[in-house]
Amino acid sequence: MRYRPFGKIGYNVSSLGFGAMNLPGVPLEQAREALNYALDHGINYIDTAAGYRNSEEIIGETISHRRDEYFLATKTNKRDYASAKAEIERSLTRMKTDVIDLLQIHYVNYVHEFKAAMEEDGAYRAALEAKEAGKVRHIGITGHRPELLAKWIRNGRFEQVLFHLNLAQPFALNELIPEMVERDMARVAMKPLSGGFIRPVDKAIRYPYSQDVHVIISGMVSVDEVKQNIAAMEREVDEEERRELERLAQKLGAHNCRRCNYCSCPLGIPIPDVMISSVVRREFGLLAKGDGFYEKHKEKIMSCADYEPCKETPLCQKQCPYHLPMQSVVQAAAASY
Repeated sequence: MRYRPFGKIGYNVSSLGFGAMNLPGVPLEQAREALNYALDHGINYIDTAAGYRNSEEIIGETISHRRDEYFLATKTNKRDYASAKAEIERSLTRMKTDVIDLLQIHYVNYVHEFKAAMEEDGAYRAALEAKEAGKVRHIGITGHRPELLAKWIRNGRFEQVLFHLNLAQPFALNELIPEMVERDMARVAMKPLSGGFIRPVDKAIRYPYSQDVHVIISGMVSVDEVKQNIAAMEREVDEEERRELERLAQKLGAHNCRRCNYCSCPLGIPIPDVMISSVVRREFGLLAKGDGFYEKHKEKIMSCADYEPCKETPLCQKQCPYHLPMQSVVQAAAASY
């Protein structure tokens, strides 16, 4: 396992972090085994959020007795001071800890959300007060708009950013990471499999591993998944492999979707998932979870072409900040059935 100082934070973090978002979907004993196996095998970064169902409680129940062995990161998606303050207190109780190593203002994708969180009565004030009280050690931010995050960190009020970086979403490489490197900020990449779409798994993990990030968060729910993720990082990426991975990322990222979720489909089609998986699906096929996604949403995707309000101007495309051809991608997915 590779360990590096976590930017200015300084803590030596493992290159692989345990993403606990999906733990509420498995039996508690399975979650306990996975988390403890991860700690036993060198993973020392645990990532969760107040909004991940009972993920925080699972962490408190299963590994709080080993609290000195891991760096604990959680998040609040509240924007106002009072709600964020209450949520931080709940997180401390749920995870059975006196201190959160990293508290992140979560899922900030709109300018108005950032402004609300940073105002005098915003969530950032709650995080700062918790830090001053010794309940939080560091403050970060998460989001899906790398070019906006690159602007927002220039105020110097955040020490860390959590962002997408995978073979199908390489955009932070040019838009965000250089700004963070210049400021020696803690850099955490999430969704190396883009939510379960990207294969082959080893290449998917090794792509962000080849880039200048400190921690790669992988959502794991079993000992076998922990083993598979650790195995993908057993050796360093040499220059030849790095160039190959970057060429592949350029191809698989051609859809250009950041998953900012500005788009909204009246039929309920999860457009970012269709966009991001479109090239991967064509080139390699999908993991089982990805195939399940397309089966689950088949009826909605098939109905896109016949939805009358979108005949002239697709409603989703009017909302996209990147002006992407969403309707044609969705209809291509429909044709593949």
